[in-house]
Amino acid sequence: MTTEETAGERGSAPAEFVLVSILLAALTLAVLQLGLAMYARGVVRDAAVEAAFQAALADTSAAEAEARAREIVTRALGGDIVDIAHVTRGSLDGVDTVSVTLRATLPLVGLLGLPQGTEATAHAPAENHG
Repeated sequence: MTTEETAGERGSAPAEFVLVSILLAALTLAVLQLGLAMYARGVVRDAAVEAAFQAALADTSAAEAEARAREIVTRALGGDIVDIAHVTRGSLDGVDTVSVTLRATLPLVGLLGLPQGTEATAHAPAENHG
């Protein structure tokens, strides 16, 4: 190549670097946000399971189980993203059960996101007074 042919490309490397860096940064942030959303879903699911087992104990109330679920989410994510917590007692095949449903914000940008964007339901056999 002659110097006349490469003279038009002078200064293009910094511009290419900036464009590629912006794309890589956006991709990295998108992957991190997806990881945060999946982590938040896992925390909500685990909190529902823990609350179901708490509510299944004979000497606890539904309010205590709901408070336990909210505490777990708050400790793990640093903010209470649980929008709705619902504890119900029922029966399945003759066995008394407790069902806990949590609806929480699905984080889309940081911890801000879609209200009630994720839902987790957990069941546990209820303890009977004996």
